[in-house]
Amino acid sequence: MKPTTLQHRLEYAAIRVVVSVLGRMPVSAGSQVGAWLGLLGYRLGIRSRVVEAQIAFAFPELTARAVRSLARQSYENLGRTSLEAALMERRTPVELIALFERVDGWEHIDHALVAGNGALLVTGHLGNWELGGSYIAARGVGVDAIARHMSNRVFERYLTRVRERFGVRVVFDEKAVRQTPRSVRENRIVGFLADQGVAGLASTFVPFFDRMTKTPRGPAVFALKMQVPVIFVVSVREPSGRYRLIVEHVEVTDTGDREADTTALVAHYTARLEHWVREYPGQYFWQHRRWKYQPVGAPPLPAGM
Repeated sequence: MKPTTLQHRLEYAAIRVVVSVLGRMPVSAGSQVGAWLGLLGYRLGIRSRVVEAQIAFAFPELTARAVRSLARQSYENLGRTSLEAALMERRTPVELIALFERVDGWEHIDHALVAGNGALLVTGHLGNWELGGSYIAARGVGVDAIARHMSNRVFERYLTRVRERFGVRVVFDEKAVRQTPRSVRENRIVGFLADQGVAGLASTFVPFFDRMTKTPRGPAVFALKMQVPVIFVVSVREPSGRYRLIVEHVEVTDTGDREADTTALVAHYTARLEHWVREYPGQYFWQHRRWKYQPVGAPPLPAGM
């Protein structure tokens, strides 16, 4: 565990000041401030080359101008997502639910809970992934979120408190192997962010925008081992500024070949994420180097990725 530094405390203090100033404003106002801050990050060149290179790779048909436009949207969305999540400290479950204007596929959650075996929820860094899980919990569903530790533990504790305000139980990844079976036995939904290749994390290579990339396999392993349903969820921002929650059933096929079945399931939920990223490309977290880890023998990545 990294020690808390003065910089960490200053970062946390800055967040607290922002929340104090904006906390009583409508969420839409705070969201707009977040968009401005995100755009400032783009103009300062913070990972902008990576973002533009990855967008150009994923959408080769785009002009350079269109790539820059999507990059700006991605930074604005990241700023909105970050500030909206922080401002949830002062909101009630009723206010959170009101941020969503449309829900597609909620019946998949109901079916899983009626069966009594819990479910595994898979999502990605699209739209506002923080609000999606909190919305489900605010509607009375037991949700456990598998989370990675942050370098700033002071801010991590703050974000955990915000998540728990709406009923989300945070489970850090070193406890996921033990806690996940317990959670599904309690008929809870266990949520995974499954679109970042990380060194040391159990992963497999599957296609994402026609290029193999390292993808977490934990949800697939748990689903096949425990025979529990998998649902794919994204929470995307609509033109009105409110959100649309999309819930999809993910078919789990068990042929007896555990390795092949795991890879197929990872590829399935990754393909669903790609589908929705194509629908809402300006709301994806392109700041992460998604194709950083490549299988042996893969051709070189384009410059900037």
